[in-house]
Amino acid sequence: MRVGFIGTGEIAAAMVEGLSGRGHDLIVSERNTLMATELAGRFSDVQIAANTEVVAGSDIVFLCLMADVARDVLGTLPWRGDQAVISVMVDVPLAELATLCAPASDIALTIPLSAVATGRSVLPCHPDSDALRALFGESDAIIAVPTEAGLNAHFAASALSAPLLDLMQTGARWLAAQTGDAEGAETYVAGVFAGFLRQMSVQGADFGQLLDGLATEGGLNATMKQQMADAGAPDALRAGLDGLKPRLKL
Repeated sequence: MRVGFIGTGEIAAAMVEGLSGRGHDLIVSERNTLMATELAGRFSDVQIAANTEVVAGSDIVFLCLMADVARDVLGTLPWRGDQAVISVMVDVPLAELATLCAPASDIALTIPLSAVATGRSVLPCHPDSDALRALFGESDAIIAVPTEAGLNAHFAASALSAPLLDLMQTGARWLAAQTGDAEGAETYVAGVFAGFLRQMSVQGADFGQLLDGLATEGGLNATMKQQMADAGAPDALRAGLDGLKPRLKL
């Protein structure tokens, strides 16, 4: 298929990397010249074009812009009724996209993160999208979310990424300060959590089961969990998620 990207930032680049080599023609917009040039240099199936040419030459178009830029740009492009549009943008609802991208009507929202570059990522989408499944269904998990509000809640949950990674980095730096081996500390901390995620994927474990396995009274994990709770970490996390609700209209 011919797959276009309007906006060429980190997430667009991750999707391009994930799709490269699968037989598609990938067209990235020239808006971010540095990133577009890098992608075209790395992948032989990537070409660079102006936004108008991206839309005119694509069967499926990913929208990867900031909301204010999208509102300025999208309405000027030559959309067709026979193409699919997939937005990865927060703050631009489906109803508005239907107007901006008319006469295109096959429009969906999804939330790719950087792991889409290597596969086995999770892509919630609303509404369910045949186009998204055709591109990523074999390599990544597609979760059809029945409502737009539900998809927006997934946007909020995706914001867990930075604080959780920050905690892991803090732990790795603490470990490195004790051992003098920064690379080894990151490898160990990342490996610990990768192991838990494999348990969920392979064994069907859930978070509760994993926590139960670490709940030995007086054990290091139970002690640390209680210290974090006493410091208000879970409440702060819930407050942070709740703080996103007005923006996401939840």
